[in-house]
Amino acid sequence: EYALRATIYIAKKGSSDKKVSIDEIAQAIGSPVSFTAKILQSLTRRNTLISSVRGPHGGFFLSDEAKDLPVRSILMAMGEDDVLPCPMHAQYKTIKQQLIKLFVSKTIQQMADEIKEGEVYINNIK
Repeated sequence: EYALRATIYIAKKGSSDKKVSIDEIAQAIGSPVSFTAKILQSLTRRNTLISSVRGPHGGFFLSDEAKDLPVRSILMAMGEDDVLPCPMHAQYKTIKQQLIKLFVSKTIQQMADEIKEGEVYINNIK
């Protein structure tokens, strides 16, 4: 959940010209800085999802290519992708399929755009 919050926040607020600091991200998603740092460490591995730049003008941002990735890529980056396909109770089967479809079909940028338009709220991101 926090990885999703952080990624959406960075997609909404950051760019290659305007990086977002870890303190800002942690405050926005309601997470301690140290916990947020661990999440961002997983999300920045190989710079395929979130990119980071060190230094005084550094921070985090998503490339245009990363913004077009499906939301499921966040689960994959966190090692949680196998949570969805695991066998569950019969009542959960329909919901599970809907979640998988959502995570595969919706991009990170689409989620960020919905927050901008006030359609979705994640913690205090508006």
